[in-house]
Amino acid sequence: MEPAEKLEIETRIGEVLRTIHDPEIPVNIYDLGLIYDINLDDDSIAHITMTLTAPNCPMAEELIEEVKYKIGGCRGVKECNLKLTFSPPWDKSMLSEEAKLELGFL
Repeated sequence: MEPAEKLEIETRIGEVLRTIHDPEIPVNIYDLGLIYDINLDDDSIAHITMTLTAPNCPMAEELIEEVKYKIGGCRGVKECNLKLTFSPPWDKSMLSEEAKLELGFL
């Protein structure tokens, strides 16, 4: 896979992630800073490393399934391999500028 094609697909993945919202916070998971890494390998498998705002998030399973489903259906992606981590733990400093503005932190 050419580097430009890989970058295009990874950008598309980021756009798809911006359509997924944390059910308890009115901001998408990308701008919340829950996505730590997006990597598309040469077999078109998207490797996503993400966290949650809290380890005991009651909607964790649904959120994870939505990410896997939407990224797995993204054009140029064969499958989504999602890794959930809590290291480093999420905090408000990971919010994008847009998320900070929307949540009133600016």
